[in-house]
Amino acid sequence: LGRRRKARFVALNCGAIPESLIDSELFGHIRGAFTGATTDRPGVFVEANGGTLFLDEIGDMPLGVQARLLRVLQEGEVRPVGGSGTKSIDVRVIAATHVDLGLAVEQGRFRQDLYYRLNVVSLRVPPLRERLDDLPLLAAHFLRKHGGETPPALTAEAIEALVEYSWPGNVRELENALLNAIALRRGQEIGPESLPPQIGGRMRTNGTAVHVDPPSRVTATAPCWPTAAPVDASANATA
Repeated sequence: LGRRRKARFVALNCGAIPESLIDSELFGHIRGAFTGATTDRPGVFVEANGGTLFLDEIGDMPLGVQARLLRVLQEGEVRPVGGSGTKSIDVRVIAATHVDLGLAVEQGRFRQDLYYRLNVVSLRVPPLRERLDDLPLLAAHFLRKHGGETPPALTAEAIEALVEYSWPGNVRELENALLNAIALRRGQEIGPESLPPQIGGRMRTNGTAVHVDPPSRVTATAPCWPTAAPVDASANATA
């Protein structure tokens, strides 16, 4: 959106990077800054300069890194690890997390000043179990993504099993379940027998049945129900 819509988009999963390396990923480093730093590296802020930086799972970021991130957002400049100079940046930051950041602030796990700096516009994306109408389009997306040149289709029975499940792992669990089903399917259709046992066996973790009229078939090229673009986060904040 806006003037940056055609500029570069860079994404970083903060929860997937060891604490010892996250500074380098964010802010870059110079050659010799630490063991293994054989060349200069710009970092994602510099890579996204002029565009948008998406920081996924920001709620998992260590407190020390949060302080350095806050300074970058306030000053508009980064200093690479081991470097003495700074570089000015102009980056739109979008952050997402599954963590309740308000509660994390109260518990001392997330900096209050960083929370307010990020929380300019907040958007809550409901968990998958609260938006089951989105499931067929999400399923079709993952079938296209992982199903090869001729993606398989979900049968009505498989869709029924999917919509009756409560999805504690959200959209990531759906993608994993379909990866499993693609690997175990027989032919070009995926039935409930190819889904993980807790799904294909109609197990529900919250004990509540959700009734949604499933389509007769979901294919990778013709999803049956309209929905918003797939997003797997319970809250987003932009700065």
